[in-house]
Amino acid sequence: MEKPVRNPILIGCGVLVLAVAAFLLFGRGGTPGDTSPEAGFARDMATHHAQAVDMAFTIRDKGPAAEIRNLAFDIINTQANQRGMFLGWLQQWELGQATDQPTMAWMSGHGHGAAAPGLAAAAATSGAMPGMATPQELTRLKDAQGEQAEVLFLQLMIRHHEGGVQMAEGLLKLSTRPEVVSMAQKIVSGQSGEIKLMTELLRLRGAQPYPSIMKSQ
Repeated sequence: MEKPVRNPILIGCGVLVLAVAAFLLFGRGGTPGDTSPEAGFARDMATHHAQAVDMAFTIRDKGPAAEIRNLAFDIINTQANQRGMFLGWLQQWELGQATDQPTMAWMSGHGHGAAAPGLAAAAATSGAMPGMATPQELTRLKDAQGEQAEVLFLQLMIRHHEGGVQMAEGLLKLSTRPEVVSMAQKIVSGQSGEIKLMTELLRLRGAQPYPSIMKSQ
């Protein structure tokens, strides 16, 4: 039985295609490339965290109840530190903080695993980060006072955390890079716990969270 003839030119082209794809995805030295889920997650989550920190500062400066103030401090410290890590990764990977890639495009998969389902896939299509407060909502929070401000903060932050959890869960479906996976797992665990706490704080104030965006997954 004759062995199949292999065209060395075709084989060489195939290897070249694979090499180019690997470079685009992971960049030099096996680090994530500009279009990778890891880079997209780092950029988008840095923006997502920045808004959470901004909202936490807003409520902190209003002199809220002790439990709200403590929560705000925790969010500021945790998410500011995590944001620094995201930006540090990008610097380490020799990637810019800004990119031509659309917001949330990384959640479509880019050949690095299946696209995240439900709302995550919709976010990848629309380019909107889940859970983000609108400019109008941020203005309402800045103008609110007393318990009204506390309730609005909790409602906005619960929805914001739900979006953060979905983004982190989306990354876990697309990446196996240890430091990024570890951070995503911490976000899922930490923010899920804070959602439960904030829901209870709302109950004590006779209020309810906004309809959960998690149900759309």
